[in-house]
Amino acid sequence: MSTTTVFTAKKIITMDRSVPEATHVAVRDGRVLAVGGPDCAAHWGEFETDNSLRDTIIMPGFVEGHAHLMAGGMWKYPYVGFHDRIDPEGREWKGVATAEAMIQRLKSTQTTSDGIIFVWGFDPIFLSSERLSRTHLDQVSCERPIAVLYSNFHVMCVNSAALKIAGYTDATSANGVVKDANGQPTGELQEMAAMFPVLRRMQIDFRALSQNRYALENYAKVAQRAGVTTITDLYSMLEDEDLDLMFAVTGQKTYPLRIVAALGAGAAPKTVADRALALAHKSTQKLRLGAVKIMTDGSIQGMTARVRWPGYLDGHANGLWNTSPAEILALTHEMQRRNIQMHIHVNGDEAAEVALEALADAACAHPWPESRHVLQHCQMMDRALFHKAAKLGVVCNLFMNHIWYFGDKHATVTVGPDRAARMNALRTALDEGVSCAIHSDAPVTPLAPLFTAGCAVNRKTMSGKTLGKNERISVAEALELITIGAARSLHLDAEIGSISPGKRADFAVLGEDPYFVAIEELSKIPVLGTVFSGRTHLL
Repeated sequence: MSTTTVFTAKKIITMDRSVPEATHVAVRDGRVLAVGGPDCAAHWGEFETDNSLRDTIIMPGFVEGHAHLMAGGMWKYPYVGFHDRIDPEGREWKGVATAEAMIQRLKSTQTTSDGIIFVWGFDPIFLSSERLSRTHLDQVSCERPIAVLYSNFHVMCVNSAALKIAGYTDATSANGVVKDANGQPTGELQEMAAMFPVLRRMQIDFRALSQNRYALENYAKVAQRAGVTTITDLYSMLEDEDLDLMFAVTGQKTYPLRIVAALGAGAAPKTVADRALALAHKSTQKLRLGAVKIMTDGSIQGMTARVRWPGYLDGHANGLWNTSPAEILALTHEMQRRNIQMHIHVNGDEAAEVALEALADAACAHPWPESRHVLQHCQMMDRALFHKAAKLGVVCNLFMNHIWYFGDKHATVTVGPDRAARMNALRTALDEGVSCAIHSDAPVTPLAPLFTAGCAVNRKTMSGKTLGKNERISVAEALELITIGAARSLHLDAEIGSISPGKRADFAVLGEDPYFVAIEELSKIPVLGTVFSGRTHLL
């Protein structure tokens, strides 16, 4: 007979309204058997008591509904972002505040075996000087290819040598290759179609950054530090050789993480659907497959998101379509027809509008009441768009970290104070009846669900301003959105998201009670580790 273990805690926040708080939880076979007091498992026979967590606060394992395996793999390369960051090993990387400081860091960066320099995380929106260009990077080298990938992962800047290997010249007419007033490429490349030729020739492969043992193992370390037990890889090629590795790593008994991987919709609709359905049959307890990710527009701070009138504050041209509206419509029809869940990237409000129209059209043609398709980011959606999402049963996963990381700049540089105040309008979405989650989009911003919850509760920017005070939500609501709400967006709310009998015994172990700290301190609550399927993993 299986052993029953009863974990003791200072307090257990269950996120289950039938028993919202407890002091003990009984676990058997990796699942929650009972919740309550010291004798909660008594009627199930003999049990062992585990007091190792008796001084902690236990919550359901946090669920990150929008992140990427690159959050583990990117640390293979130097970080040059504006904000200080902590890598999977706990090492702190100091932020880079100026182009000059970034150039100095590049000069001290070792080249790869092929002589290239590749760094990531740069934030040009914080520069007070002119936009980063090949002129800056040529100061480091004119012979060795150099690429600086921006924090939004939608834009990068390269030097003259990198432009040369891709064949980008004044005669290049490719979309996303930015040119100066004289018609010469500046070195800025927007979106994947423009970036890919350079990345390929520099042998920087986003797939390879995700699909390796280093990335998978680091992903678990990053997640454990954040209290996360279920996470997404929300755009994956999922080739057969990738799957072999993912099954091998996640299949280890001690691997403390469940990954939900979504297939990138980079082919014809029928091809994507056939592959997604084939993958769904291969799902395991720790690796869930079968969903699809569609990229529509780009990044707001990168000025590549598709925004409605009046556009960008400085008159910058509207953003780019990674997938055209006609292609979005075709994909949504095919996935809806074949009951395949879609995660659709929409940063700008024009992109959200196009996606919702496509989803409505597909729903009329192919009814599927429990589709729970998810709009990801939803940063500029207004009440009318959220109302439409609610009527369609579309989930909205909002990028709340943007309020702190980029809110000040959105108010002064990208969309202006009025629209910035309603960015990530979570209060409006919830009031309209939308099923919601909130996320970090790691590695764009650090994986830290309690920080994300704090952004939703406080809506403070880096400068300390409150951006859109009427869009703030309560602590209780925020905690739901990083547990049961995020689980619901992944069709996993029957298994995870609350500490309830029958569900997976996945817990976040905290040093303080989120309900009894000042709301400004929510993001500072120490994460002590996780429990995954009843196995303890403390830091």
